[in-house]
Amino acid sequence: MDDLADHARRLRSLPPSCGPVRLIAVDGHAGSGKSTFSGRLAAALGGAPVLRLDDLATHEELFAWTDRLRAQVLAPLSRGEPARYAPYDWTARHFGPPRTLEPAPVVLIEGVGAGRTAVRPFLAGLLWIEGDSEASWERGRHRDGPGLSEFWDGWTAAEQRHFAADPSYLFADAVIRRMPLGYVWLKGPRPTAVASRIITDSEA
Repeated sequence: MDDLADHARRLRSLPPSCGPVRLIAVDGHAGSGKSTFSGRLAAALGGAPVLRLDDLATHEELFAWTDRLRAQVLAPLSRGEPARYAPYDWTARHFGPPRTLEPAPVVLIEGVGAGRTAVRPFLAGLLWIEGDSEASWERGRHRDGPGLSEFWDGWTAAEQRHFAADPSYLFADAVIRRMPLGYVWLKGPRPTAVASRIITDSEA
């Protein structure tokens, strides 16, 4: 089983990609376990900040958050400045009080579409959480309960459209496989120097 602390050291050794920040995307299907993995990786990184894309999306703009991300997060981080963004409240259906995201050595950006075309130029690495779409969606539906079944119906259709038009998996530097105890990191389909620095030959 791969050691998250060892991978955290490798991520910290990557060249900065967004100003002084090494921006690492964690992408995958909804319900695949991105949030849990990101939390554990952030802890292994010594408390790295995590930007959750659920805070930038809205009911009306499930994937049309790129401009907000660029203006509120990517632009200030690229200047070495703290980012300030207003997280969306999915219950109240409006944006809440602003939060600050510091330009730490490593910042994680987690959510469906984190590795999309518009974001990739700012990334030091792209991690894909392995998981079949249908199984992941079923896990998400079970987690959220029957009260959100209508939302999930709309979400799965939107996610299919998004990945059909703008796939992330093909550009992943590493694929993360969930195991009963921990994670296994596998070499992603993107044959880049970044992948070789995240995944050693013995792990591929």
